[in-house]
Formats: sequence, C-alpha cells, structure tokens
Amino acid sequence: MDIQARKIHFVQEFLRLNNEKIVAKFEQILQSEKQKLYAAEVNPMSMEEFNKMIDSAEDDAANGRFRSAEDLEKDIDSWS
Repeated sequence: MDIQARKIHFVQEFLRLNNEKIVAKFEQILQSEKQKLYAAEVNPMSMEEFNKMIDSAEDDAANGRFRSAEDLEKDIDSWS
C-alpha cells in the first residue's frame, strides 16, 4: 500500500472515531511529530555567519544599495 492509500485509509478510520480522548491524542502526536520534523530541518546560523550578514547589510546601507520604505509601499500599491 503506497503512502496516499495509507493516508486515505487512516483518514477514513479517523473520521469513524467518536472518542474525544483518542482524537486529542492524535492531535498531540501530530503536533509533536511536526515540531520534530521542523526542528530537524532548521539549521541555525553561526555567530560568524550572523555577523557577516550584519556587516554586509551595513555596507549596503552605507553605499546606497537599499530600497526605502516609501519606494516599497509604492511598488506594493502598483500591484493592485
């Protein structure tokens, strides 16, 4: 049985549940597992990388390589 068929079967079984505690337990499991997956995918940057980004942003600002908030607002207004 492939993943799509398994998910459909699971949802069908889930929809038949009439027990609040079991539904709450599934919600807990889902939330916990999603948090674990997210934590595994997040790769925090090092302080060195962070400082390089700050230095680059300061250099961009000092050399005029930026857009003002007003210019961004004008761009956004032109989208509609």
